[in-house]
Amino acid sequence: MTDMRPVGYVIGLLVAILGATMLLPMLADFIEGRGEWHVFLESGVITILTGVILAMSCSNGVGEGLTIRQTFLLTTGVWVALPFFGAIPFLFGETELRFVDAYFEAMSGLTTTGSTVISGLDNLPQGLLLWRGLLQWLGGIGIIVVAMVFLPELRVGGMQIFRSEGFETMGKILPRAQEIAGQISLIYVFLTIVCALVYAGLGMGFFDAVVHALTTISTGGFSNYDASFGTFSGPAEYAASVFMILAALPFVRYVQFANGNTTSIFRDSQIRTFLATILVLVVIMAVFLTSVFPHHWEQAVRESLFNITSIISGTGYASVDYMGWGSFAIMMFFLIGLIGGCAGSTACSIKIFRYQLLFASIKTQIRRIRSPHGVFMPQYDGRSIGPDVLTSVMSFFMFFVVSLGVLAWALALTGLDFITAVSGAATALANVGPGLGDQIGPAGNFAGLSDTAKWLLSIGMLVGRLELLAVYALFTVQFWRN
Repeated sequence: MTDMRPVGYVIGLLVAILGATMLLPMLADFIEGRGEWHVFLESGVITILTGVILAMSCSNGVGEGLTIRQTFLLTTGVWVALPFFGAIPFLFGETELRFVDAYFEAMSGLTTTGSTVISGLDNLPQGLLLWRGLLQWLGGIGIIVVAMVFLPELRVGGMQIFRSEGFETMGKILPRAQEIAGQISLIYVFLTIVCALVYAGLGMGFFDAVVHALTTISTGGFSNYDASFGTFSGPAEYAASVFMILAALPFVRYVQFANGNTTSIFRDSQIRTFLATILVLVVIMAVFLTSVFPHHWEQAVRESLFNITSIISGTGYASVDYMGWGSFAIMMFFLIGLIGGCAGSTACSIKIFRYQLLFASIKTQIRRIRSPHGVFMPQYDGRSIGPDVLTSVMSFFMFFVVSLGVLAWALALTGLDFITAVSGAATALANVGPGLGDQIGPAGNFAGLSDTAKWLLSIGMLVGRLELLAVYALFTVQFWRN
């Protein structure tokens, strides 16, 4: 019988912390003077009390560390429980969302997906806008810790290859997580502050600069406006592109850089491949825009750089409605949304390193076919790749494709058309944000979907953010038996 007390204790603490952060949007509402501050006071009290009671009731079961089974349960349980409490302000606030919509919005925020069911963002109280940004900011730093501490130990999707970075944590997960999170948090906060200052220097108001910095560094994509980042077209697009790229790089490299290892960030093949991919895609899209549409070359480069960086990093901002760019551009945006950024970053989707491992395996198989008697081993970043890592990566790709097909099929059963169902499934599993089509594309939102579709997409966002296998393992007989 699995002891659930350690899991409940950590979840309770995190719920209480989430409730404490509600004081910030309460303060924002109080300063704005629209009388909405009581929403976050009530929500915060409910959340803090619930978290404290849960933590206290489970505190007698806290031991030295977590077992593998407890770690799987904790990893999934946190992302199920926190959106429940994060949804409370949307229920009580001016939006007065139904629970399914409020949970969808909170899940989208904490998984940094960026899909929204709220219209009229321009007129919402500042507290709710700030809360959306805080949900994404907290989810961004949370997923970094999960990616660098929990998933490598759980052998999820090839993440165990990053255990060589010096973050072995088996049997000491929580203490080691605190140490790693402390270093990463400083970098995360620093990038957020710098991003906000740059945005303010480029003409954004203080509040807009802060909220958009929160959602940029978390690669979340929530904006304060229905027009998304199109409200700030111009130099701000270049700045946002730079910070989205920085947020999509491995944060462990920033920690190493800050500790004196100034070359590791430049020697990382994952980073080089990610930057090269963006460069090639931007050049292709800019040439396409200047050739097919009356775009000035600077406008073409700027819009291509911003929107491609936004989608590939999983941020989900949109500065234009690229649905009007034609089928070539639409297909490109769909495909790059399935690439993702670097492991150990706030970025989403499949991740660059898995494609590197996949291509390394394909290259090795081709060499073995050409030289049957040769001995070839796939390599990543100069190191041989073990069969367990390759198996994990191949399993991840298989589960991703199957999950995409099943989710798209389920969405189609709710009455959605093919484009909306497929792109909706992809944007949920890859945590990208906007889908394709008139309804959920960059110029629309998810409000018009049925309740069943919203629940399916909420599940998809959760599964995708936790790298699929960490969630699917909970539904196997072997997990509960062994």
